[in-house]
Amino acid sequence: MIALKTLMIFGLGGQEILLIALVVLLLFGGAKIPELMKGLGKGVKSFKDGMKEVDSDADKKTDE
Repeated sequence: MIALKTLMIFGLGGQEILLIALVVLLLFGGAKIPELMKGLGKGVKSFKDGMKEVDSDADKKTDE
């Protein structure tokens, strides 16, 4: 029961998450999923780097 409570992400239960995972597996296949996750990780890293750059630019302008 504890494991099901930890899977409550965005209001989704364990069954919904399992169904989504199965659909993704069927659509992309097992070999493509690591490539998709790698691309997603690079995108998130790029977004975070961009946000840090914007924050540092804003800090520089407030110092002036």
